[in-house]
Amino acid sequence: MMKKIRTALISVSNKNDLKPLLQILKKNKIKLISSGGTYKEIRRLKFNCIEISKFTGSNEILDGRVKTLHPKIHAGILNKRNNKSHMREIRENNYENIDLVIVNFYPFEKTFRETKNQEKIIENIDIGGPAMVRSAAKNYNDVTVICNNKYYPSFLEEIKKNKGYTSLDFRKKMARIAFAETAYYDSAISNYFNKISNINFPDKKVIYGNLIEELRYGENPHQKSALYSIDRDLKLEKIHGKELSYNNYNDMFTALAISKTLPKNRGTVIIKHANPCGVSINKNNLKSFKLALECDPISAFGGIISCNFKIFKNLAIELNKIFLEVIIANGFDKEALKVLKKKKNLRLIDATKFNKSEILKFKSQNESILIQSEDKVEFSKKDFQIVSKRKPTKAQFENLIFAFNICRFVQSNAIVIASDNTTIGIGSGQPSRLDSCKIAIDKMRKFSRTKNEIVAASDAFFPFVDGFEKLVQSGVSALIQPRGSIRDKEIVNFANRTGTVLVFSKTRHFRH
Repeated sequence: MMKKIRTALISVSNKNDLKPLLQILKKNKIKLISSGGTYKEIRRLKFNCIEISKFTGSNEILDGRVKTLHPKIHAGILNKRNNKSHMREIRENNYENIDLVIVNFYPFEKTFRETKNQEKIIENIDIGGPAMVRSAAKNYNDVTVICNNKYYPSFLEEIKKNKGYTSLDFRKKMARIAFAETAYYDSAISNYFNKISNINFPDKKVIYGNLIEELRYGENPHQKSALYSIDRDLKLEKIHGKELSYNNYNDMFTALAISKTLPKNRGTVIIKHANPCGVSINKNNLKSFKLALECDPISAFGGIISCNFKIFKNLAIELNKIFLEVIIANGFDKEALKVLKKKKNLRLIDATKFNKSEILKFKSQNESILIQSEDKVEFSKKDFQIVSKRKPTKAQFENLIFAFNICRFVQSNAIVIASDNTTIGIGSGQPSRLDSCKIAIDKMRKFSRTKNEIVAASDAFFPFVDGFEKLVQSGVSALIQPRGSIRDKEIVNFANRTGTVLVFSKTRHFRH
């Protein structure tokens, strides 16, 4: 069902790209109604337009808070053209149809990100704009609604193709988009009020985001997938390689989460299936990578590497020797790019501007959503209690905290063995903590060449001595674990009998 556009109402906060729009409306002899700054801009561009106050016969009031909230506006938008009663009322009240509504909203999100001035933020909550958009979208059988500049080109194409008319399919599509736009806008406002009220778990939780990209598929080829974010820019620049997949992003976010906890310009993280398989801190960037790789070179195959430093040619040559899906870094020099771009599918990601800022984590299951705050604890010595007779050296304590930090990013049950701020054995994802110990020890014995003192970390307490015993038998001289077991005394006694350093954490760090 084609509908002729005779009258258009334009009220936009973002006044970019108006001229081509106005030109096509003029060409099709469409009457223009507008308000405030939009009216001034239309007149500046030398197009005819009727100001809303003249159209309605009512002046703007309350500093512009009320201007489009008028029966002549909404009746003109909402009336059903094929309803005799509606048309009679329109005539009796001397109203007229409005066939096209072009509206975008006050920049609420932009405002609250740029200022803490609450008065300014509140004044950027648009009322009239969303009301008109919702009215037009509801009446899509008769009215076309355009609520974002990005849809101007498709509207121009539609009206050119149909010589001043729009199709039902197009109007329905724009209505769907419009309701999504108003829902998103209201969601941003709702979440702002939750944030300033320090409420993470309101009675009604609204989750919203912008489509960043549709992904090739999900975890498996038969699953569909897409990436959304509140921020329209993830601050992750892909500078080379094929499209990123669901699994790539999942691994990348884990890699970046770990990288951001390591000393800047010194850390390398290797991720496989969202688990770290090698992490090292070293002031020599090349050595940092080599040590991280030594932890588990087999698992690193087809993995993701994140370096919180700039990559130069010498490291690029080493990276090219193994098969990797993604390399993340705080920039790449020209010579490094020449080397790495030889592999056409290898994704290169510049994360220089990336900042990990999420407050809440979401997990969906059976149309229900689990929400929790992010595990963002920054560890220091005061967060731990030395409970053994033997006290850790400065180097031991540093290594213990390093291992414990990495441990919280490993799937539970998690065990991390470390030496010199480098992981040398990681056991992850086992139902039995003892099995995780065995896996970590096995990997250490298989790959590690360290002659230095080794320490271990557990993401939760040992319920029995058996796992701790295995670690000590493998050469571990110090252990860090959360307290809280009814058998904590047994663990402490074992540490004292074996002369092992034992440190308790005040916090547990499961990751499921």
